[in-house]
Amino acid sequence: MIPAACLQGLVAFVQTVEAGSFTLAGQRMGLSKSAVAKAVARMEQRLGVKLINRTTRSLRLTAEGESFHESCLRALGELDAAQALLAVRRGRPSGRLRVDLPLSFGRRIVAPILLELGERYPELTLEISFNDRRVDPIEEGIDLAIRIGDLGDSAGLIARRLFRQRSAICAAPAYLATHGRPSTVEDLATHACIRFGREGRIAAWRLTAPDGSTRTLTPTGRLIMGHGEAVLDAALAGQGLAYLPTWLMGAALVRGELEMVLSDSAVDDLPVHALWPKTRDLAPKIRVVVDDLLRHFSPVPPWDIAGGTRDESPAPADARPRIFEPATSPDT
Repeated sequence: MIPAACLQGLVAFVQTVEAGSFTLAGQRMGLSKSAVAKAVARMEQRLGVKLINRTTRSLRLTAEGESFHESCLRALGELDAAQALLAVRRGRPSGRLRVDLPLSFGRRIVAPILLELGERYPELTLEISFNDRRVDPIEEGIDLAIRIGDLGDSAGLIARRLFRQRSAICAAPAYLATHGRPSTVEDLATHACIRFGREGRIAAWRLTAPDGSTRTLTPTGRLIMGHGEAVLDAALAGQGLAYLPTWLMGAALVRGELEMVLSDSAVDDLPVHALWPKTRDLAPKIRVVVDDLLRHFSPVPPWDIAGGTRDESPAPADARPRIFEPATSPDT
């Protein structure tokens, strides 16, 4: 049996490596900086090796520390798996759940839902990361990821569509009062457009044409922002027209800080999925999160109802789970 002090030292060591400092590790564990440092020092003393080289500015793993860290991750993974197996038998979500979320959407929309779940299930430990890059859940040890856009290479994963993101053009009332309200897509050429761009690439605006088809427009304007939150801020400041997803502009629409223009050109542009590694049994901790997200987002996300961007409709037929096999699979 592993002594409790040894297990605490193991966890303190792993948290220190992942956090990069005793201070941040202590915050994650609910301990003081000195308590974490002492737990790691006692671990080193028991093992008879130095795991971490400490300087006033940084911590660096020794060769022995790197090897021990890998072993610790495997051991903790086995403990999590054992706990999850017991949870399956009890039907109760418990253990650590590592979730990766898109930065803005995750912070604004998904994180509050996860926090509510954490309150309902005290045996569930949530570890939430925020990224605008596409993580590999299997490679990076992520239990559940939320992805906006095409799924791309999702070998070995199961995907459940949560909803389809809806985007539209909006502006602050002050801007519209000064510059007028566009009545056609062609009118956009005479307006200041706040463009989204990164690495020299400007994102196009996808709009619904009168015949129901989708048309793509490359906006013009002097203001280019590299983050959706910044585009929102610029629109709220009256800098021009912005093309934003309704989940990002929804609260401002309700408060009257933004108004939608050309609402008949709003378009369902990108799917939003929950992804998790394929296993024989779906762990309760994943099932309860996915079910709760579907409850919040289907059949129509609440911000689309509140913002008046569309009517309620039946859940989409392709909302069933999809399994992605490796490319060599005959089922691909």
